[in-house]
Amino acid sequence: MPTYVYETIPSDPSEEATQIEVYQSISADALTEHPETGQPVRRVITGGIALPTPNGCCSSGDDCCG
Repeated sequence: MPTYVYETIPSDPSEEATQIEVYQSISADALTEHPETGQPVRRVITGGIALPTPNGCCSSGDDCCG
């Protein structure tokens, strides 16, 4: 089962968001509330890789071919 990162959505802009990690099935819907506090949360996209194109360069358009 994958681990997803969520962060709280503070109602007051001066508050800092906190992050939690949640083990969820890949087919489970994303959480909308913190499982313990009920605060609204959003899923945070982390990691990832740049996939090479057929000519060997990154698909992002950056100069990653050297």
